[in-house]
Amino acid sequence: MPLAVYVLGLSVFALGTSEFMLSGLLQPVARDMGVSIPEAGLLISAFAIGMVVGAPVLAAATLRLPRRTTLMALLAVFGLGQIAGALAPSYGVLFASRVVSALACAGFWAVGAAVAVSLVPVGARAKAMAVMVGGLSIANIAGVPAGAFLGQHAGWRAAFWAVAGLSALGLAGVVTLVPRTEVPTGDDRPRLKAELRIYRDPQVWLALAATALSGGAVFCLFSYLGPLLTDTAGLDEGWVPTVLALFGVGALLGTVIGGRIADAHLFGTMSGGIVASTVVLSALALTAHSPVAAVTLALMLGFTAFFTAPALNARMFNLANAAPTLAGATNTSAFNIGNTVGPWLGGLVIDAGWGYPAVAWTGAALAGTGAVTTVAALRLHRATAASRVVATSASPVGTEAAADVVGTEAAAGLASDPSRATR
Repeated sequence: MPLAVYVLGLSVFALGTSEFMLSGLLQPVARDMGVSIPEAGLLISAFAIGMVVGAPVLAAATLRLPRRTTLMALLAVFGLGQIAGALAPSYGVLFASRVVSALACAGFWAVGAAVAVSLVPVGARAKAMAVMVGGLSIANIAGVPAGAFLGQHAGWRAAFWAVAGLSALGLAGVVTLVPRTEVPTGDDRPRLKAELRIYRDPQVWLALAATALSGGAVFCLFSYLGPLLTDTAGLDEGWVPTVLALFGVGALLGTVIGGRIADAHLFGTMSGGIVASTVVLSALALTAHSPVAAVTLALMLGFTAFFTAPALNARMFNLANAAPTLAGATNTSAFNIGNTVGPWLGGLVIDAGWGYPAVAWTGAALAGTGAVTTVAALRLHRATAASRVVATSASPVGTEAAADVVGTEAAAGLASDPSRATR
């Protein structure tokens, strides 16, 4: 695996820490800003909304810019957003800083994912994405619990300052280790109109739906995991960083194992992981009052959720091989649509007075719908495989990754312009 891919994973560690650390800071933020827990939870949705909007918009806006330069600029803006959050005098300013940070984060994810998959063969795409998603998993193991710890002992603003420092470190890594690239200016230059053709493929929409539902299911519960542990399971607030770290351990294990098998068993990895998340969330809803069960199932949820992540990303890139930038951007948006809707639905459930176990039931319903979507995608894939072409001849024969394909029009674009598949 090229060293640059690991540098991108390191940068994602900083992004992921900021994106999810509020799950362990909801209570101190709510107290300091004078808002309710659900209102504080909307800060998580604010970040997700910024990701939804920012990924495709920034991907399109920077399509013809050098990717390394784009990554550097986005990391710089992200770091400034963290500083603004640390200095925020009001809830409104903090909310706005989250949106700005998310826009930069979304752009980095979209461009970074395109860079990562361009540096490896098609048969190693899931592994490359596992490295990037692994940065997110490690953020949940180390960054998110550390943010919660800082919030409890040095104030929640200290967590934002720490992420600003991580952003500077990631920027230094990109400057020194990510290879410089020039944007093609001839016939193979990026064309937004050509990349937009991927949205004519119904398989693309099914893949995006699976990503959104999977993300929404997990983060519907994860966003309120801290209050569930303290108010329902009866754990002391000091346990929250530890349990968040266990979730991260499960996430890292899931990413590593899922990344290793997804290239060969793409649909099996997706459907198996989403069904497992449905089961875990249902079990958590039934046993949330047990501290032992809540802690154990939090770890298992981290595993099942991130087990599917490399496969979901690889599936989208395989379908949209001729539009790598928009493929990464769109999948990022889909994931964060789930991250927006999930916490929002969880907040509605809490405001209705149904309690935190009902939030787990809501997540289970979203995951179950995602499993149905994945089965539908598999059926369509089998029905249309005969009329479609393999994304690239570099795909390893005999694997499901090799069976994943692009639409006929996208394939025609590759035939006339093969360099677009590896740019």
